[in-house]
Amino acid sequence: MPRATTARRPWGFIGLAAFVVVSIGLLFAFAPNRQPPRDASGDLAETAALPDTVPGGTVLVVGDPVTQWVFEHLGWDKKLPFTVKWAQITGGPDVTEAFHAKALDVGLGANVPPIHATWVGLPVRIVAFRQRLDPLKHPAFVLAIAPKAGIRTLADLRGKRIAFSPSQVQSQIVLLTLKALGLTKNDVKLVELPSSIGGDVYTSALASNLVDVAPIGSGIVAERYLRKFGKDGARIIPHPEFRDDAVLAYVPAEVLHDPAKAAALKQFVHWWGRAQAWQQTHRDELARGYYVEHQGLPPADAKLILAALGDIDVARGWDQPVAYQQAAIDLLAPEMNKPRIDAATLFDRRFEEIAANGFATGLAADH
Repeated sequence: MPRATTARRPWGFIGLAAFVVVSIGLLFAFAPNRQPPRDASGDLAETAALPDTVPGGTVLVVGDPVTQWVFEHLGWDKKLPFTVKWAQITGGPDVTEAFHAKALDVGLGANVPPIHATWVGLPVRIVAFRQRLDPLKHPAFVLAIAPKAGIRTLADLRGKRIAFSPSQVQSQIVLLTLKALGLTKNDVKLVELPSSIGGDVYTSALASNLVDVAPIGSGIVAERYLRKFGKDGARIIPHPEFRDDAVLAYVPAEVLHDPAKAAALKQFVHWWGRAQAWQQTHRDELARGYYVEHQGLPPADAKLILAALGDIDVARGWDQPVAYQQAAIDLLAPEMNKPRIDAATLFDRRFEEIAANGFATGLAADH
């Protein structure tokens, strides 16, 4: 990936990034979920109907911690005619690495990772797509301002150092913000810094005044940043009005060529849709069971996370999601010197209504 800037990064963060990348590689090398190499040729064409019968012994490896908790809490995993192995792998860079290592069948992420995976030669397909019902009222990200940045409004961003992760949705948020302000990346200093490496790299970089601005999660992430560094002058400002809320399940294309896994995936996506509905209609139970008891968060923080999320929408048709992805591609490709791709090729339309039907079934079951 060519760098989007010539800005120099602190050696401490380069060392941390290198250490974590090596650690992730070792994790996959010895991961218990690691599978034998898949047959890239496969047996099932992507134009063929999805099989209904799942052969015995089929295993689907999924990285989606919240859905995992819902499945196990409700016993849904025991209803499936195949085995779900859960992997604690989330976030675009880690999911892509896991796909390369054959350690994961289904990943969860925002909308940019599947685009970036395609650009680096890893064919993937989107099989489920979730957004927020009111994305402008409930944005997924806000712009965090470093204590000594001297930024009060969006108009102050010119010339500032902005954290930028090419393979993640944060890159789209930064570029959309600049576009809305009539700026280009040449009007600021983009500091390439993957947000997932090291966990709190963005907030640490902000607090250390190594960058002036970074897109961070709304809700609890932003709240914690202000709790820790607000007294020093840290601030939060909203980005311009655009949606930033897509969450999707995607798979390596070769998974779909395996008839057994394709059949299992067809059933899993239905139950994934039901899990999204359950999260929406059982917020208190989710807050208490997952965030408080499982994750160890204070009750107030758990409620803050769910309040920031707002209501979930799993659309039955994918015309809008495809257009959303195409807009992201058209924005990112020229800025990152990547080829334009047809967003429709990222979606497996055979799954278009499966998650939505599961979502509707889940909502109906709770009314």
